[in-house]
Amino acid sequence: MTDKPTPALADKPTELALNAVPEPHIVWRVLTAVAVVLAIVGLVVAGLLWQRLNLTQQELARRSQDAGIQAGQALSMAEQNQQLTQTLQARLALTEARVSEVSLQRTQLDELMASLSRSRDDSLLQDLDSSLRLAHQQAQLTGSLTPMVAALKSANERIARAAQPRLNPVQRAIEKDLGRMQIAPLNDVMAALARIDELSRQVDAWPMVHAEPLVRTPVAAAPTPSASAAGAGEWASVVGDWWTERWRWWWQQVGAQFQALVQISRIDAPEPALLSPEQAFFLRENIKLRLLNARLALMARHGDVVRADLQTVQALLQRYFRSDAPAVLQAKAAIDRVAQQADETELPRPDETWAALAKAAGGR
Repeated sequence: MTDKPTPALADKPTELALNAVPEPHIVWRVLTAVAVVLAIVGLVVAGLLWQRLNLTQQELARRSQDAGIQAGQALSMAEQNQQLTQTLQARLALTEARVSEVSLQRTQLDELMASLSRSRDDSLLQDLDSSLRLAHQQAQLTGSLTPMVAALKSANERIARAAQPRLNPVQRAIEKDLGRMQIAPLNDVMAALARIDELSRQVDAWPMVHAEPLVRTPVAAAPTPSASAAGAGEWASVVGDWWTERWRWWWQQVGAQFQALVQISRIDAPEPALLSPEQAFFLRENIKLRLLNARLALMARHGDVVRADLQTVQALLQRYFRSDAPAVLQAKAAIDRVAQQADETELPRPDETWAALAKAAGGR
């Protein structure tokens, strides 16, 4: 026979279970605290993200600005490189034209040498004339007499080996031309180029005609009454003289101010005084371009082009710049020296040898 549990023991677990369940307001407080903590954490994270985003935007703006500046610099360098490329292309085209001309002349010379059916002396005369002309062209391109001297020595040796009496006048003419070229003065082209470069750097420092400084007249100090008078009458006389001197000083000061504001000078030509700063800038740039062109012509041994450009620069100096300024006077002297050196760049020609060769070929 089993014993039935008593009602008190049977309800005890249920009462304990009901006591273990938390109350609703405690759960609500916990959830609210958790939500507040999560909200605070979310706000902190959002603030950090916003700060990071702001820093990122500032960095992107700075990098965009730097990229814009670099793009502008790259564009400027590209324009400069394009101008330099055009200049180099023009020089290259001129050099190619000269080289093609020399190549064409040499080809014609080779064809002529191959097709000649003349005698030994006639062939020798033609060969010497062609070699001298080719050496003269090389001397003009290089600006050195070495090709001409070598060609004349080689021609003299070949005529000596030929041992032909009718070629003796040609040999004497070669010796004369050779001696004249060996004692010919050598022009210092590098010094002339350095002078032109120095002139190009000094263009911006040349004072213009209308840039003369104003001369201000000094004004005397204001008079003060003397305190050494003894009586009242003498004091009144001193005060009256002081007012007179004061009035006169005031008029002198007004006149000095007007003289400082207005200056009258003689202008023989209206163009220099009417030049604006922008026009003066372009005038100096034009002078620099003229000097650069003269430099290139001097390197190419074009004396007439050098003289023409330097004459233009001299005329601009005389017209638009102060002729009494030391910098302008030095520039004029340097330009005259470079023009003189340009006249001395003409290389001597073997005219006597060519005349003797022509006479020997015509009297065969």
